[in-house]
Amino acid sequence: MTEPVDHPVGPYVKQETPDFRSPGRYLLWLVTRQWRRVAAGALLGSSWMICLTLPPYLLSRAIDDGLQPGGRSALVGWVAALVGAGVLNAWLAIMRHRTMTRVRLDGAFRTVRVVVAQATRLGAALPRRATAGEIVTIGFGDVAMIADTLTVTGPGVGAVLAYVVVAALLLTVSPLLAAVVLLGVPLLAVLVGPLLGRLQGAESAYRDRQGSLAARFADIAGGLRVLNGIGGKDVYAERYRRGSQELQAEGYRVGAVTSWIQALGVGLPTLFLGAVSWLAARMAAQGDITVGELVAVYGYTAVLVVPVSSFIEGGYDISRGLVAARRVIHFLSLEPDSMGREAPSAPLNGPESPSVLHDPESGVEVVPGTLTALVGARPSDSAKVIDRLGGFVASAATWGTTRLDEIEQAQVRARILVADNEADLFAGKLRDVVSGSRDRDDEALRRAVHAAAAQDIVRGLPDGLGSTVDAQGRNLSGGQRQRVRLVRALLADPEILLAVEPTSAVDAHTEAAMASRLRTARSGRTTVVTSTSPLVLDRADTVYYLVDGSVAAVGTHRDLLDEQPGYRLLVSRGADDDDAVPVGDGAGPAPQEATS
Repeated sequence: MTEPVDHPVGPYVKQETPDFRSPGRYLLWLVTRQWRRVAAGALLGSSWMICLTLPPYLLSRAIDDGLQPGGRSALVGWVAALVGAGVLNAWLAIMRHRTMTRVRLDGAFRTVRVVVAQATRLGAALPRRATAGEIVTIGFGDVAMIADTLTVTGPGVGAVLAYVVVAALLLTVSPLLAAVVLLGVPLLAVLVGPLLGRLQGAESAYRDRQGSLAARFADIAGGLRVLNGIGGKDVYAERYRRGSQELQAEGYRVGAVTSWIQALGVGLPTLFLGAVSWLAARMAAQGDITVGELVAVYGYTAVLVVPVSSFIEGGYDISRGLVAARRVIHFLSLEPDSMGREAPSAPLNGPESPSVLHDPESGVEVVPGTLTALVGARPSDSAKVIDRLGGFVASAATWGTTRLDEIEQAQVRARILVADNEADLFAGKLRDVVSGSRDRDDEALRRAVHAAAAQDIVRGLPDGLGSTVDAQGRNLSGGQRQRVRLVRALLADPEILLAVEPTSAVDAHTEAAMASRLRTARSGRTTVVTSTSPLVLDRADTVYYLVDGSVAAVGTHRDLLDEQPGYRLLVSRGADDDDAVPVGDGAGPAPQEATS
């Protein structure tokens, strides 16, 4: 298959770029990725369904031939053949089920892989492009729906062949019965078709509302302490309750359509079976067909219930699968934040040696090998400069003589690390949490823990570096989480480290130790921090004082204290606050956390 897109959604296999031009094309892509297994499943499913027609035929021959005078040997032979057909059908059913289970699992895991790879590709843009609820809905619901849809490739193909075989067998018995079957099955599909269209609309609305509600729940859970502090918990709980009731109503709507489809899937084939059996019985009573042929017709029609039910269930699964695939391809079509202009067809390499980082919008210029600090009355102004220097948002920032947006993104991410103060902490052993993607030796861990003044965290945990950290570090205090993030950033040892407020949640004593050790640990490397703490600023080689997002003054901390009243007022306020409210971290959360 010719791949329709240029960019790979993930680094694992370049040839496996999913086709997300439409939901149907995405489902077809999942099928073609495992076409041999799908073909085996279709062959086994077809063989199984076709072999279901053998028992009625063998039973009719046993009746017509074996119940004749002197037909004992014929009866034994046909009965033996009937037993053999039963054993064969059992084996085919087992193999069909095993094969289609593998098809489902392959489709599910392949979808999970491309979704995770896309989430990685989006990076920092992910929270702005998709809600947590949408990701959860895809992971827990849509993946399973898509996997179930792929099952249609087995019994679905077999149902078509079984329908043709049964019609051919009935034609040998009675052209009238064959005509009834050939016309009756398409009529069942026509009756169910409109319901499948309604189901797609109802399922789409339900999944969208489900994703929104899941996102709201995640927001409430994440901000529960804040909501308690400002008295807003009941307000948000009431909103969630109303949303849940609306989702319930949508669920009833989906359930109503689904129940009709399932009822028709059971009821219509049964009515069809009754009609054909009644017609065959009348023909037998009139002598047009034999008793054995009557039994065969009943058996053929009973067998036909299986493919007819498969038609209806397959249509139901495909309808739901298209809804799920539509959500997946919407996520896969999201693009990372634009780097300010269209990316060049051939990305450039970054500078070979340490070079200046320059942000024209603010005027900040980071000299290689120095510790640079950004100070602003609004912390968001400093954070925006960091985002531009880190290549996270659209800007004209340059690295050396080259614009950041023209450099291959993988190089930027490998050499420039943005250490956000709110970066996620994943669940796991503390050693694994801070080590990242590479194993670290004990000496490297010891140095990083010491540089981040985090020895007390390791000592305070029951198993030290082997202790378990909860998701988002919920079993740690705010200051402890901040230092664990700094340990992780230092272990990454990037060429350029851009740290946002790395010491904002610790006490003055710990902050002084962190500032001193950070400078030592990053000696000879380029480091940028945002802070208003004099303890940190006094360690910086260069301080940029920002006003309304632009550089108002630049110099050392001492020079700016003497020359800039605004700067002096800003950092002195921070010093006064530190003296007035010691932000203790060692034994518990910082006071600002407790009040939130």
